[in-house]
Amino acid sequence: MKITNETKVGILAAVAIAILVLGYSFLKGNNVFSSENEFYARYPSVEGLTVSKPVLVNGYQIGRVSSLQLEPSGSILAQFKINPEYEIPKNTIARLESTDLLGGKAIVFELGNSKIYANDGDTLVANTEKNLMEQVQPIQKKAEQIIGRLDSVLTSINNTISPDFQQNFNKSFASIAKTLETLEGTTRQVDNLVGIESTRIAIIMGNLESVSANFKNNNQKINAIMSNLEQVSDKFARADFETTVKNADKAVADIQSAINRVNSGQGSLGQLINDEGLYNNLNNASANLDKLMIDLKANPKRYVSFSVFGGRKD
Repeated sequence: MKITNETKVGILAAVAIAILVLGYSFLKGNNVFSSENEFYARYPSVEGLTVSKPVLVNGYQIGRVSSLQLEPSGSILAQFKINPEYEIPKNTIARLESTDLLGGKAIVFELGNSKIYANDGDTLVANTEKNLMEQVQPIQKKAEQIIGRLDSVLTSINNTISPDFQQNFNKSFASIAKTLETLEGTTRQVDNLVGIESTRIAIIMGNLESVSANFKNNNQKINAIMSNLEQVSDKFARADFETTVKNADKAVADIQSAINRVNSGQGSLGQLINDEGLYNNLNNASANLDKLMIDLKANPKRYVSFSVFGGRKD
């Protein structure tokens, strides 16, 4: 049997139409080859959510959004088609979440802990989370406010700093740079000096090591010498101390003997202190001498006489 060209064209057209219908149905979220459970959820807004978007559980796709319908109240009724091998608890929450920064949305099932499972055609609890841009906006506003304040502070500082201050500040930095260069040059000179004198330093360190070794080897002798010096110094100290004490005792004894002689009336000082008559005679003699001096000053001619021509006058 020969198939005409017209029949072939008709068969191809039918297959193409069938593929087109199946593809359109799949893009709308319908699976024509298997039966799936249907669930519903109502949202006040489904911005970014489209038909055929995935339904996820912990990042794993278990279904898709099959249709979106606007209700008279203004809410959106979303229909989900879920693979029948997955059981959905009754208290599961169908959360509308953002999946990217461009505002794309998906349905994320937050599985509940109920032992009762939802039946085909049940309406789940809906919840909407803010998209990523809405979450970032408050932080963006705060960042803009902080940047504005920093800008105003920097402007104030820039206006406060005078040209003289800026010039002095630049001079200070230049001076610091010169100081660092000087320190670097000094460091280089010290390095060169150390390199040149390294031999001498090594010799000196060797001599010091030799001296320390000699001290270590003669440690016992040095200890003996120090012990002898300590004994000698102790003897000298004890001898001097004993001599000083003896001299002090002798001086105290002499002073006590002199005081005893004075108290007993021996000697001139003892008689002067203890003999009241001698004291009175000395006092009277002093008074008479005082009167004589007064009379001498008042009547000098009575005691002294002289003549211009050498004659004598009694």
